[in-house]
Amino acid sequence: MNELPTLVASMNWNLLRTFHVIAEEKSITRAAQRLALRQPSVSQSLQRLEETLGVQLVERNSRNFLLTTNGELVAKHCAEIFQSVTRLSDQIAADEDVTIGLLRLSIVSHLQSALVDESIRLAHERHPSVTWRIDVANSSDIVRQVAQEVLPIGVCLLMKPVVGLDCRLLCREEFAIFCGREHPLFGAGDVSVASLQQESFVAFTCATDGGGFEPMAMLRSGSGLGQRVVGSSSNLEEVRRMIMSGLGIGVLPVAAVEQDVAAGTIHALPTLEGMIGADVYMVTNPNVELRPVERVYLGIVDELLALAQP
Repeated sequence: MNELPTLVASMNWNLLRTFHVIAEEKSITRAAQRLALRQPSVSQSLQRLEETLGVQLVERNSRNFLLTTNGELVAKHCAEIFQSVTRLSDQIAADEDVTIGLLRLSIVSHLQSALVDESIRLAHERHPSVTWRIDVANSSDIVRQVAQEVLPIGVCLLMKPVVGLDCRLLCREEFAIFCGREHPLFGAGDVSVASLQQESFVAFTCATDGGGFEPMAMLRSGSGLGQRVVGSSSNLEEVRRMIMSGLGIGVLPVAAVEQDVAAGTIHALPTLEGMIGADVYMVTNPNVELRPVERVYLGIVDELLALAQP
């Protein structure tokens, strides 16, 4: 390995810093005051730097402070050095706890959202050292955990924003009423919601236990469906399984069962009242001081929301 040049190897960088202040203040006395040092110490540092460089940096015989030609050159390079150090310090401070650490999200099951997908992709592209933890929960649990300051960021389905929480509207998810191949209504055309109210119903557990935040409960109660519940589960896959097995009709996200519809194992009952749906929100608690990594991620979400505006 080649040895560093003698000047670099022997340089005391504190001497350069002292000279940088001397040059800025244009006075050894003022430099000493700024550095909180005694004037003789500053003069001695100047002399040691001149000895190290082998040149005179300050004209000592002048009544006014005056840098020599070499002094001007060294002062210029000192300014560049310490400007670079300042920029480096600012960049490190700006990225502290942002490019490292855990980013935790809780997302409602089987959510289809191009914006959420792009926010995760973009955050990883910009901050590849961030580690991710994405949990799945129903909307009621997500809202409760965010409200109780257990969870920093949640993505859930809501019929309307929750009072006391910051709710970012991301997109709308469409739902439909489905039945399985064995059900008498399989393949039926337009039906009225009223005609379905007495049908056996497969419900999400959160829609049967008074989960007020869960859109499944509101979609069901608003349409008067599910007066006779024959099966329930908190898991979308199990609700889907019971519907496909012919237990009854039920409400499911359209995007989650597209392949089943295409395969002919489940059928969406088109209603005369049109599509039903719920809005997808990203929720946070304004009383919680988010970590830098979480604030940066929310900034990316806001950036994408702004781009999505017509």
